[in-house]
Amino acid sequence: MMPLFAVICRDKPGALQTRLDTREAHLGFIRDSGIVRMAGPLLDEGAMCGSLLILEAEDLATARDWAANDPYKGAGLFDSVEVIEWKKVIG
Repeated sequence: MMPLFAVICRDKPGALQTRLDTREAHLGFIRDSGIVRMAGPLLDEGAMCGSLLILEAEDLATARDWAANDPYKGAGLFDSVEVIEWKKVIG
């Protein structure tokens, strides 16, 4: 099994419409890439405010490249993006 990486993204304040407008392209990118093992939005009192994705990739550079090419990133949705190796222990 290849290593896992967490991609933790925080939306810019007031950018919900950007998220909604880019959602289908983002979901298509996830499906087409074949390396996303889990994904979903971060929530603040029920409102989407970021993303958490778990990628299975060869190395950190590959995971960072994936994150850099996410349509959400290209649309300027994110205030910050962190990509870090992650070890699954439970689940």
